[in-house]
Amino acid sequence: MLEKEINKRRTFGIISHPDAGKTTLTEKLLLFGGAIQKAGTVKRNKAEKTATSDFMEIEKQRGISVATSVMGFEYKDIKINILDTPGHKDFAEDTYRTLTAVDSVILVVDCVKGVEEQTRKLMQVCRMRHTPVIIFINKMDREGKDPFDLLEELEKELNISTRPLSWPIGIGHTFKGVYQLHKKSLNLYSPNKKEIADDVIAINDLNQPELDQMLGQNAANKLREEAELIEEVAEPFDLGLYRSGYLAPVFFGSAINNFGVQELLDTFIEIAPTPQGREANLRPIAPTETKFTGFVFKIHANLDPNHRDRIAFCRITSGTFLRNTFYYHTRLDKKLKFASPTSFMADNKSLVEEAYPGDVIGLYDAGNFKIGDTLTEGEKLQFLGIPSFSPEIFRELENTDPMKTKQLEKGINQLSDEGVAQLFTVNPGNRKIIGTVGELQFEVIQFRLKQEYGASCIFRPLNFSKSSWVSATTPADMQQFLKAQASRIGYDKESRPVFFSSSQWDLEYTAKQFPEISFHDTSEWDRL
Repeated sequence: MLEKEINKRRTFGIISHPDAGKTTLTEKLLLFGGAIQKAGTVKRNKAEKTATSDFMEIEKQRGISVATSVMGFEYKDIKINILDTPGHKDFAEDTYRTLTAVDSVILVVDCVKGVEEQTRKLMQVCRMRHTPVIIFINKMDREGKDPFDLLEELEKELNISTRPLSWPIGIGHTFKGVYQLHKKSLNLYSPNKKEIADDVIAINDLNQPELDQMLGQNAANKLREEAELIEEVAEPFDLGLYRSGYLAPVFFGSAINNFGVQELLDTFIEIAPTPQGREANLRPIAPTETKFTGFVFKIHANLDPNHRDRIAFCRITSGTFLRNTFYYHTRLDKKLKFASPTSFMADNKSLVEEAYPGDVIGLYDAGNFKIGDTLTEGEKLQFLGIPSFSPEIFRELENTDPMKTKQLEKGINQLSDEGVAQLFTVNPGNRKIIGTVGELQFEVIQFRLKQEYGASCIFRPLNFSKSSWVSATTPADMQQFLKAQASRIGYDKESRPVFFSSSQWDLEYTAKQFPEISFHDTSEWDRL
């Protein structure tokens, strides 16, 4: 029974640079899965419905995704769990954490802009974890780069081999559809932004004369030449190489016009891996183990502004999760029971009686969870690999309304538990330093503190550019270092000491002065 449920599931993340069309692709996948009847777009006029996966107030105002959304739907008897991540670099850490909860990834690339900086960073994280990647080259209905040039750029910039499984017929105003290289069939589309297009014509042989009638002789000949060239030059598609993260199948299309989305989805459910196991500190955990285990990779407060709720997103790794059953919280060393675990369709939630490996469930949380927490049926283990990275911008939090000090304290603690930013405490004076990856996060923090907690604050700039977690050869060495550098020491949420430096030179200079101290870029240095 458990194996059957595992084989039915596919859990993946959609990642990209901002504006490549990631949220639009998510919408279209939900449309094909029958989960929604009409797709919204993120950049839209006010009268249109907003995208299903962008539900926070600030996302609706700005037209960008700032939080990971979780959505589940069924397609051809396969239960698909999509995690739509923020593309904006300021929210990269949320995306990195989300990548720990997925088994494969669809990377969306804009055919006009090609590979962008954020795409490279996201791919590095995928490469580190050997996460299988499918690439969807979007916006083929716009004038963009030549498909062969795009493939070359992908291989060079992302350090991964590619294999096109579909091929575009024309580009921009001459774009007529996609040819399925692996299925040897041709699908012609007319732009159809909201509903699913039915006008699909299959042609199994490129030499059929009907092709010239439909595409025109020039376009038909070009397609024949290019398809032949790909078959000669490109490596054949190898499932093993794809699942090990070395070979990325490539699809072309236009998400907003439904070009190529169904082919992507059909191939995805065929080749993407079923839920995989995870490394824990004691041993690797296989999904087929009968005892339940899971880990929290995201916390979101106030998902429903009317109820001030806080939800921990838990990825199930093994066994079966059952509602109203006691599970062991390994960090707190106590048992917790969940009366109303939920599954998601963006901000629509439904009650879950049971869930299986690969599923992501929401657990209502009264403040028990932090990112990275592990739940088991009693075994004291901890899943690895949800580290905090050093932020890039540091500012001191200043309360502008002393009457709301309690609310501010509660709000900033909850937002840092969520992973919106990192919180460091500096003594004396219990001063709070907020570390983020980008400027936009400060805006989000200010906005949410005001909206959700009624607290107001400003941020004072600091001249730090890096925080390093520190360890020492002996406790005496550590005490001496903390005393000597007291003005540049803060403590993270786990009370681990952190050293703030203003530049790489500054850090290296301090390291030479204190050879017995080690400086680490990530909070999980002792577990990675």
